[in-house]
Amino acid sequence: MEIAVYSAISAALFFDFVNGFHDSANSIATVVGTRVIRPLYAVMMAAIANFAGPFIFGTAVAATVGKGIIQPSFSTVDVIFAGLIGAIIWDLITWYFGLPSSSSHALIGGLIGSALLAGGTSALVFSGIEKTLSFIVISPTLGFVCAFGIALLVMYFFRNHTSSHVNRIFGRLQICSSIFFSLTHGANDGQKTMGVITALLIAGGMLDSHSFVVPIEVVLGAAFAIALGTFFGGWRIVKTMAFRLTNL
Repeated sequence: MEIAVYSAISAALFFDFVNGFHDSANSIATVVGTRVIRPLYAVMMAAIANFAGPFIFGTAVAATVGKGIIQPSFSTVDVIFAGLIGAIIWDLITWYFGLPSSSSHALIGGLIGSALLAGGTSALVFSGIEKTLSFIVISPTLGFVCAFGIALLVMYFFRNHTSSHVNRIFGRLQICSSIFFSLTHGANDGQKTMGVITALLIAGGMLDSHSFVVPIEVVLGAAFAIALGTFFGGWRIVKTMAFRLTNL
């Protein structure tokens, strides 16, 4: 059992690493595409922020993923391992083709799919899934509406300024937004791996099943894995985000 648990934990950390280099493009594409800072500096900045994120924002997301998607009786090592492998494969496929996709969506889908096969709909926690799926739909919609509104305001208030003046102001703001994006990415996505690893430790009998507390070793391991993945960077996806979706 211990070998199976540690193998699954290794897969979870590898998923976290892939998440880092796959999704890091989201936080640095704008500063790289507009040449605000050099790519290497952007990656280093994002890696540090991704590492710090989980320590700043707590572990609430970890609890949702660890116990709010699959019923505890079906949250076994093999079910979680299968979900992780599915998410890793999808992330690698989308990375190869330079497609920006969400590692979080892949992980949630992988866990739901493996749980359905193991126990049908009775294996799922529908309240947690509904909450998660609702925000998966709301997030891009809200992002679009807010970005559109902010862009209109910026264009209006800076309509009489030179482009060099505007670029100088918003170049600095882009760095701030990129750092905050990386912090929240590390907190949100890093926590998902923490939740999975904690669930694996509970399934393997290595943690108390009556409470869901993420050990500090798990926080450190997940934070380091996503930061390391970010440092390696998914340049295929950076190019797509910075130059193929829009002409930054």
